[in-house]
Amino acid sequence: MNLVNMKMEELEQGLLMQPWAWLPLAENSLVVKAYITKQGYALLVSDLQQVWHEQVDASVVSQRAKELNKRLTAPPAAFLCHLDDLLRPLLKDTACPGKATFSCDRVDEAVILRVQSELSGLPFYWNFHCILANPSLVSQHLIRPLMGMSLALQCQGRELATLLRMKDLEIQDYQESGAVLSRDRLKTEPFEENSFLEQFMVENLYVAVTRQEIQVRQEHQGTGDPQPSSSTSPQGTENQLLSQPEEPVSSAPSLPVTEKDPTGPSGPVKRPQLSKVKRKKLRGLFS
Repeated sequence: MNLVNMKMEELEQGLLMQPWAWLPLAENSLVVKAYITKQGYALLVSDLQQVWHEQVDASVVSQRAKELNKRLTAPPAAFLCHLDDLLRPLLKDTACPGKATFSCDRVDEAVILRVQSELSGLPFYWNFHCILANPSLVSQHLIRPLMGMSLALQCQGRELATLLRMKDLEIQDYQESGAVLSRDRLKTEPFEENSFLEQFMVENLYVAVTRQEIQVRQEHQGTGDPQPSSSTSPQGTENQLLSQPEEPVSSAPSLPVTEKDPTGPSGPVKRPQLSKVKRKKLRGLFS
């Protein structure tokens, strides 16, 4: 593998590890992910209907910088570093406000994401020329991660249900030992694990999201309004979908799922001592 291919592969792998970020624009709204190094950059842009992609090396950056910024002379690494500084506040959701203006134009099936800022006291312009991403790239960066997140959420739901059931058994044991709840407002009903899991599996996030989209379309069709695209839907809903943790999706942590009796094979479980003759108040939730 030659040096150019190694650099391109580094950009591809780096882009895969980046999270999607919300990019509000005046004309429409996009989700963007980017990975920038001194050797080039890779960028993905989507309006939740289509996905566009650009990946270039330092030579392309140098040529485009000369065309757009005739008054600026700098090595490609300097321009790439500046682009990284402009995009980082947006993509990393940092407290530092962005120092650039973004706009977007559609040209046939391509998208041009324009950036305007300053560099060394002079105007700086940059255009990301993005073409339609191939299905393999869309699957790699959108479909498979979303499917993995859905499966992880279902796994976490089961584990949380198991934990709540164990908490109910713990509370029941306290009550059978004579403990009394000190504040009635803290009383809860026993957790119904089966009904929760049944509803969670049927009414999962995928169904909820698709049902909401269909409902919005039907409402707009009933009122005669133009059907909104995903890029013009309310930002609140899209932010909930897009503002995900930046860490890569991983398997949900394992929690104990086996119900154990107080006197299991590992010996009796230590519990608060409740005297039958003179019962002492338990500190905490019960007294």
